[in-house]
Amino acid sequence: MKQFYSNGKLLLTGEYFVLDGAKSLAVPTTCGQDLTVEPIKETQLIWQSFTNTGECWLEVILDLPKLRLVSADFEATEDGGNDTLAENLRTILVETQKLNPAFLNSEKGILVKTNLTFPKNWGLGTSSTLINNIANWAKVNPYQLLENTFGGSGYDIACAQNNTSILYTRNGINPSVENVNFNPNFKEQLYFVFLNKKQNSRSGIKRYKTLKGTLTSEIQEISKLSELFLACENLTDFEKLLIEHEQLVSTIIQLQPVQKELFSDYFGQTKSLGAWGGDFILATGNNDTPSYFKQKGFETVIPYQDLII
Repeated sequence: MKQFYSNGKLLLTGEYFVLDGAKSLAVPTTCGQDLTVEPIKETQLIWQSFTNTGECWLEVILDLPKLRLVSADFEATEDGGNDTLAENLRTILVETQKLNPAFLNSEKGILVKTNLTFPKNWGLGTSSTLINNIANWAKVNPYQLLENTFGGSGYDIACAQNNTSILYTRNGINPSVENVNFNPNFKEQLYFVFLNKKQNSRSGIKRYKTLKGTLTSEIQEISKLSELFLACENLTDFEKLLIEHEQLVSTIIQLQPVQKELFSDYFGQTKSLGAWGGDFILATGNNDTPSYFKQKGFETVIPYQDLII
């Protein structure tokens, strides 16, 4: 049996701008996704994906070696978004074969199981951890596989592969990934809050591309802010950086920062992470922070050190 594992991710700086080459600070999470491969007697690929609670949310059977879709069973969702999951998986595997023609190119049966260690609606990298695991299994470039399938900046692939914080700069399939030590002495005053919905990053990116215009100076400013985040030594200065970053992104995408939108009475400072409007935010605060957000209806409040490697 073969086994692979990839870390989840959070992007602390550079949301949207990371797509255009801004240096961005990202952190791998203590949770992620594993993938196991074992031989079976059937001349098929049987794929089973499990949630963090052990429920099978996707089962796909493909003929080998042509990868013809035989059957698919998936967990229903309210938005009906799962009807393409089986085809998306097949596309990933076909693209992987193009990069490595020897991959799955026999009639020997295989059972593949994937297991998330975080709720799949958290937006911590269900797709990126899958891409990285498959790429490791097939011995292909994960950034190339990402480019050929979902697209995106690739910072999430870098987090999947690294057990330290990173400064990431997009550069096609050969990005710059600098391992750094983001370990602020005020980390006990940092929290991650889940906004009760998984944001569609593709729609956020589309909005950004529509509105962004020419961003040379803004990209430089985001890159500078990423460096300042990394070097910051006290919470007061860190909160100023959060505000500056939020205002810069707000100006470009023409949306209100989450603090103004939802938490104008909060005693600390908040910042969106990734596509605005969902997934996690970063909040500065204290022991009263969890109760504040829970009173607002946001039950998932995680101390920084509990989620970040």
